[in-house]
Amino acid sequence: MAGFFGSISTTSCVADVYYGTDYNSHLGTRRGGMVTYDAELGFKRAIHSLENSYFRTKFEEEFPKFKGNSGIGIISDTDAQPQLFNSHLGRFAICTVAKIVNIEEIANQLLSEGMHLTEFSSGKINPTELVGCLIVRGKSFVDGIENVFRTVKGSCSMLLLTEDGIIAARDSWGRTPIVIGKKEGAYGIASETTSFPNLGYEIEKFLGPGEIVRVTADKMEVLRPANRKMQICSFLWVYYGFPTSDYENRNTEEVRNAIGFAMGKADKTEVDCACGIPDSGTGMAIGYAHGHNCPFMRAVSKYTPTWPRSFTPQLQEQRNLVAKMKLIQNKAILKDKKVLFCDDSIVRGTQLRDNTACLYEAGAKEVHMRIACPPLIYGCRFINFTSSRSDMELITRRIIAELEGEAAAQDPERLKVYATTDSPEYQKMVQIIQERFGLTSLKFTKLEDLIEAIGLDKSQVCTHCFDGSSEYTLHEENLGNK
Repeated sequence: MAGFFGSISTTSCVADVYYGTDYNSHLGTRRGGMVTYDAELGFKRAIHSLENSYFRTKFEEEFPKFKGNSGIGIISDTDAQPQLFNSHLGRFAICTVAKIVNIEEIANQLLSEGMHLTEFSSGKINPTELVGCLIVRGKSFVDGIENVFRTVKGSCSMLLLTEDGIIAARDSWGRTPIVIGKKEGAYGIASETTSFPNLGYEIEKFLGPGEIVRVTADKMEVLRPANRKMQICSFLWVYYGFPTSDYENRNTEEVRNAIGFAMGKADKTEVDCACGIPDSGTGMAIGYAHGHNCPFMRAVSKYTPTWPRSFTPQLQEQRNLVAKMKLIQNKAILKDKKVLFCDDSIVRGTQLRDNTACLYEAGAKEVHMRIACPPLIYGCRFINFTSSRSDMELITRRIIAELEGEAAAQDPERLKVYATTDSPEYQKMVQIIQERFGLTSLKFTKLEDLIEAIGLDKSQVCTHCFDGSSEYTLHEENLGNK
């Protein structure tokens, strides 16, 4: 995943870009970049690895070197960006939040037509550079961005820092968000509304799917209207989003509270307290405690000073270690208690296995688990959801393979049965997960309850990872739905 921030102002924008970008640190931990534009000095850019440090510490010394009234920044789990271009459209810098499924196909086509592409040190193609190359093939920035929409399978939202302002373009299906903020003398553009309050911005507009705008210090101009159809990722509310962030005018923490409240109210399980697996499970646990009429307690705490997100490392062994080290149990609360935990999801099961064992070791009498979303049956085709290389890394897929064989675990018709809430196959799969990890009980949120908590129509929300459906295909053109 990734998150970006841009600012354009009548005065220097450097501090806003620096701190605004840092507020996207929960969305990426591998690369960070900033670029500013000054009419006299031109573009100033820096990109750093964040794998052994944080954004602010890496850019702190370079902060005085940036000059200008407009700039963009990004924190990413993928490529080095922003990228700089000098083209017939003019000079510009670009950063993207993208997953390009057909990246090799596009690259080969561009190379066959005589275009040049640089590479990662690992030998991989830079997705943001590829997007920039598609843009410069257009007759205008809008034409070039629509070329991206037509060509890319997956998703792509972007910010372009030009000599005439900042252009923001949301993914054609709106899978990832962009929000515009405003304060006196400045506009801000961000992936997360969390970037705005402490910098003085008020929410001005959530861009619609496929919408393109140009922002200057004193105005915002719509260059391409939004499409009617949308498929925003439901997992933004379940996991990715920071608690204070809003998507489509729906607050992340409110959604998590509502999911927990609905489950707690319906649940008949007797427990002594409800706890959240921090950070994303906490909001759900507070809602569950309210709905279930039991106390909310912090039986585990996250050691935040040194341990970042657990799924970031490439090696599974390292992910396992980080997942274990970052959570510390509170024996005083756990001892001899029937404790219910809320968590955002179960992906591979690694964290669940380690956490459950530690909870019993700390003295818990019973360990119940409630999950904020339905079981993950399908890998995400649309955004960089995890570092999984294959759908078969999902605990659900591995169990289906154990029950019915590898062929069934790849069969769309069999997968639908397991994705159907409360079907015999669904119940068997959940029971095996529960037993395998020593849980006293395990329940997942029903899809309809998740959609109700989000508050959007099902047709506007992508739930592919839960039910295999997307209202639309991986690459159904969305250019004619304005």
